[in-house]
Amino acid sequence: MNVSTVILTFNERDNLPRCLESLEPVGGELFIVDSGSSDGTLEIAARHKANVLSHPFETHAKQWAWALDNLPLTSEWILALDADQRLTPELANEIRGLFSGQGMKLDSLDGLFLNRRQVWRGRWIRHGTYYPKYLLKLFRRGKVHFDPNDLLDHHFYISGATAHLRYDMIEENKKEDDITFWIQKHNHYSTLKAREERGFEVNGYHSPLNSSLWGNPDQRTLRLKEIWRSLPLFIRPSFYFFYRYFVRLGFLDGKEGFIFHFLHAFWFRLLVDIKLEEMRAAAPGPEQSQILNPAPERIKPNV
Repeated sequence: MNVSTVILTFNERDNLPRCLESLEPVGGELFIVDSGSSDGTLEIAARHKANVLSHPFETHAKQWAWALDNLPLTSEWILALDADQRLTPELANEIRGLFSGQGMKLDSLDGLFLNRRQVWRGRWIRHGTYYPKYLLKLFRRGKVHFDPNDLLDHHFYISGATAHLRYDMIEENKKEDDITFWIQKHNHYSTLKAREERGFEVNGYHSPLNSSLWGNPDQRTLRLKEIWRSLPLFIRPSFYFFYRYFVRLGFLDGKEGFIFHFLHAFWFRLLVDIKLEEMRAAAPGPEQSQILNPAPERIKPNV
């Protein structure tokens, strides 16, 4: 098997077992980069014979770049997962087939998009633009790069040829079944997102790929983010909810769909706008000076 799986963890006792079990049909070497778990995560990793390295966490982009730079990887292809992501049996068999000479030919490809199935508080969020949702999760490690300006999201950017796999990856964070955890997490995330947007305002924005509504899924996402940043503060959360919940039929996902889209719009996105306005009005200080210092245009692993 010419594929290595890498997973990032921090206190993932509730998520990691299902992630690791879903990988058993794939085979290949398995690495976990942990950032200080104290809840039994490392014991779970040991039971599954994963190779574990520890590294302090700064941002997802920097953590992934460190992992690809420092792990003793022997495979050209990397399957990159978070602990709350798992493969369906169909996807695991599809990936195994790829590296056993079945299915599409990989010679001309540098990356593969997996279709994410978002499950939240036990409900598959099938509408509101959340499905299908393609994420680049399988790639040649020498071809990937990261945007260090991504303080919150992380994407594996590939300039070469890509393709889509047929079957789904499931993303389900069981820790978010506790709504207090979700609120605390997204309160922190809203600060990072506001800092990220303020940094783009001050330093300008340099896209890691050519953004395009007619490009691959990452190019489309980059273009949509550019449009989002051009919208007026406090109006865009309302637009976000209306578009996803009504235009894109988020209401069809029942009670969980309403809570999911409402919280993302009128909790998370609204907090981002409030904090961004505060940052615009703030006198220069430590946080502002950190924003004002431009970061390198991209992080590329040394492979």
